[in-house]
Amino acid sequence: MSIVPEFFAERLARNEGPQARAWLARLPELAEEYRRRWDLRLDGPPMHGYAGLVLPATRADGSAVVLKLSIMTPETRDEPLALAAWNGVGAVRLLESDPAQGVLLLERLDESRSLLTEPIEDAVRIATGLLRRLAIPAPAGLSRDLRTVAERYAAELPEEWRRLGEPFPRKLLDAAVDACNHLGPSAGRLLANEDLHYENVLAGAREPWLVIDPQPLVGEPEFTTLSLIWNRHAESTLDDRFAAIVDGAGLDADRARAWTLVRAVRNWLYFLDDDDTEGDHYLTVQRIAPWALR
Repeated sequence: MSIVPEFFAERLARNEGPQARAWLARLPELAEEYRRRWDLRLDGPPMHGYAGLVLPATRADGSAVVLKLSIMTPETRDEPLALAAWNGVGAVRLLESDPAQGVLLLERLDESRSLLTEPIEDAVRIATGLLRRLAIPAPAGLSRDLRTVAERYAAELPEEWRRLGEPFPRKLLDAAVDACNHLGPSAGRLLANEDLHYENVLAGAREPWLVIDPQPLVGEPEFTTLSLIWNRHAESTLDDRFAAIVDGAGLDADRARAWTLVRAVRNWLYFLDDDDTEGDHYLTVQRIAPWALR
């Protein structure tokens, strides 16, 4: 059986092009190299997200681990740096890594249990508690910084909006650009995780729940709230969900709402550009962006 799931390979190659195809072609060889290097026995079916392949394994000492191989992108390249900074507190523990190759050895969590299937009130409470705990001072060396991200968004969003046919009211675009210009220069200097959502929190043994798959940057937790709003969005109103997130994580409500608008506008344009307009997330950002402007 191939260690590379067909759906994972087809989607990544289609969306990421030649770089992804080249990486996928060498994945079996890469996995075997690090299996030998870290003396692992692969012992379970492969799993995957969007950009990473995860292989359950056992170390020579009998401990259960996973070998994770990720394609290098701006969002994924600093995952080992973030996990090392958290050192297993609130997040999956990093055991070994080769950052240049995008290869990580991680403690194995219970992939059958995530916050995706917990009662929504409990899921929000647990996720926001982790969001607060993981907002530590950013370690040196992170390659992405919210201050420069905001500056780039302020320049790129109007260009993309015009190129894609002005797909939503100008007032949403202007408000998002204003938020980037106003909040970007004063953005915090904490370790923020852009991709904290309910499926990225798994049950663990050391702690009941631990975060996986971070997309780290220097910034502030208010920038990261969109995923907790749009995932499982139908299970509460936007007002109630936002209030619970702000309260649970101790966020500045005005900054959180403004950054939510920025990210909703940016993702709206991204989905259009990628011709990905059939999914639930695309429909949801069309609700969230006007809501966040209020």
